[in-house]
Amino acid sequence: MPRDYITEADRALDTAYEPPMSLAEYVDLAFERPSIASHASKYLLEAIESMGTRTVVEEGETVERYRFFDDPHNDGEHAILGNTEVLNGFVDDLRTIAADRGKGEKIIWFDGPTATGKSELKRCLINGLREYSKTDAGRRYTVEWNVASASDTRGLSYTDEGVDLEADWYESPVQSNPLSVFPPEVRRKLLDELNSASSDHIPVSLGTSLDPFCREAYTYLEDQYRRAGKTELFSKITDPKHLRVKNYIVDVGRGIGVLHSEDDGSPKERLVGTWMPGMLRELDSRGRKNPQAFSYDGVLSQGNSLLTIVEDAAQHADLLQKLLNVPDERRVKLDKSIGMDIDTQLLIISNPDLDVELDKFADRNGRDPLKALKRRLDRHEFRYLTNLSLETELIRRELTNETSVWEADEYEELEARIRESVTLSVRNGHGEVTPLELAPHTLEAAALYSVVTRLDAEDLPPGIDLVDKAILFDQGYLQEGDTRRDADEFDFEHANDGKHGVPVTYTRDVVADLLHADRDRHHSDLPVEQVVMPEDVLDAMLEGLSVAPVFSRGEATEYEGRVTVVRNYIATRQERDVLDALLAEKGVEEETVAEYVEHVYAWAGDEQIETERGPVDPDALLMKLFETEHLGRFKKDDYTGNTPSEEVEEFRREKVITALNRYAWENRDEEFSARNVDFSEIPVIRAVLESHDWDDVQRLFEDFDPRQWDSPPANTETETVKRNTIAEMTNRGYSEASAELTSRAVMREVKDRWD
Repeated sequence: MPRDYITEADRALDTAYEPPMSLAEYVDLAFERPSIASHASKYLLEAIESMGTRTVVEEGETVERYRFFDDPHNDGEHAILGNTEVLNGFVDDLRTIAADRGKGEKIIWFDGPTATGKSELKRCLINGLREYSKTDAGRRYTVEWNVASASDTRGLSYTDEGVDLEADWYESPVQSNPLSVFPPEVRRKLLDELNSASSDHIPVSLGTSLDPFCREAYTYLEDQYRRAGKTELFSKITDPKHLRVKNYIVDVGRGIGVLHSEDDGSPKERLVGTWMPGMLRELDSRGRKNPQAFSYDGVLSQGNSLLTIVEDAAQHADLLQKLLNVPDERRVKLDKSIGMDIDTQLLIISNPDLDVELDKFADRNGRDPLKALKRRLDRHEFRYLTNLSLETELIRRELTNETSVWEADEYEELEARIRESVTLSVRNGHGEVTPLELAPHTLEAAALYSVVTRLDAEDLPPGIDLVDKAILFDQGYLQEGDTRRDADEFDFEHANDGKHGVPVTYTRDVVADLLHADRDRHHSDLPVEQVVMPEDVLDAMLEGLSVAPVFSRGEATEYEGRVTVVRNYIATRQERDVLDALLAEKGVEEETVAEYVEHVYAWAGDEQIETERGPVDPDALLMKLFETEHLGRFKKDDYTGNTPSEEVEEFRREKVITALNRYAWENRDEEFSARNVDFSEIPVIRAVLESHDWDDVQRLFEDFDPRQWDSPPANTETETVKRNTIAEMTNRGYSEASAELTSRAVMREVKDRWD
């Protein structure tokens, strides 16, 4: 049976909404949970911090990332990949603004080229705030009024119909904070006591009074009860029959205002709303404008109490100047005599074209009319991703419906995701749905080339190319044989990394077009035409550079020159896959490695090894054979008999013993034994366990001939080796077709250097 989705929906809404409460009940609840009364910037900060952090590596640096920006409530649908340092800077600004320690007059500005995640930021903020407002800690409250019971008047009703209990309740159109009902002097005392009782280092602040719509109700009730000679006026005005506090789910139009590029109207219409002529005529009294006749549909009205976003800000450059005093004064005007207090965090999003608008009058120096605006903008620059794993993830998300964010405890897990194949269902010209495979390393090739075009080549140290820099940025270190170089050993300026390059939209479109392209290759048994290979993608990306309008001629030429290092790297990765599969059953047993390590450790300490037969001396022949045959580091000439030369001794001490001692120190709370070592911690040993070369193939398969690989003769060693290799590759993520194509490509290169 299908799940009971009706019950699930009931449960979701039941947990999100609460019954209305009185003002007194709300105050009591605020003292229990001060966060429900938080002002806009503080609430936004609390929402982001509520989901905790995780550790990531970006541009070679280890940083803490707020999980909020992974869009966890929506399974990562609008996660912002990368730009963690930029987002952390945004949160730091929020913390400063919320605590009123500066930057309160600033308008936060997210700038950057297209397809860098700025639109995802908007969606992520909306999603995250909506879901946070459904939690107990994130409840958001406002007030609603009923004046119908105060007299025979129709009160706030816009019709002449009779009283209806629920129909006569009118909610604040701008989400006024319930504490704004209190007179200013009482509100200050209440907040002082509330903050004194709270352990939060950022106090709740509220400098706003009731909005004009609610003020109209308040004033009307006050007049009615004063004329009736009533005392305890505030209690009468805020009696539950007139005023109640209700929670609402934050969304666009309710706590979040979004001004889109296509929105038009006068500045006042876009900012706060418009007067409704029909309602003015109906509600106008004694020559004044009734605030109930205002629409309150402007971006500041919608975003009051939380967040105001101006999207594609260059389209609203005229409006930005009108926003100058909003962060300072926190007030806007509906009319000459009617103003409204605003509590919102202003955030604008733009492409680099806003820079052009802001610099229109820069040559006027001190007379630049936009100088005040530029001083108020606090810029945070989004850039293209420069992490291989993040770019691979992003391209994959663009091509599939996968949204989950990649997390890994070790880089090896990310590396496995990077190389993975992807199978997509594609409808061909005959209407048939066909499975199509992006072979292993295909998305990696597309992502790596994209990243390489975005990296600054000017700050490369000797011996490091752009692919090395990309790998360093992603995993935080470079492994060259048994030598590891960490990111902090390099001094990259980062000034231009990610500012230019191939956008993900270009890469996505190229790959999407390849899914429907005809591939001129055939095989008698395997559907090789249904496989997109790494070289297919790189060729297509290269071919499109000169005709894509997004690139200038200079950019196209520069990016064309960067493809070779990527081709070479991907070819090396493919060769490693084939070699590992070919020699899968010929690897060195861990027991053999453990035995070698144990003997070297004893040799270095001039000790004996405990065996079942009693203590024995380290076996010099065993160590020699391992170093010459398995490690391949030395030849027989490096030994006198079985006695190692100084070079061999230095290798044992520097590469094996030093690593063992480091491991022993890091695990010093345990009783250390060489047999208990995690050999992946020792680079030179890890290389033995993980790597092979073609010399091993020649040594182990004397009759193997790579020139026969495409169509090996029957009953030959080449045929047997190929059959086993293809089978092993399919166990490691390849299809038979992609394994065939990849191994053929590798063997074409190998046969040219085969001895």
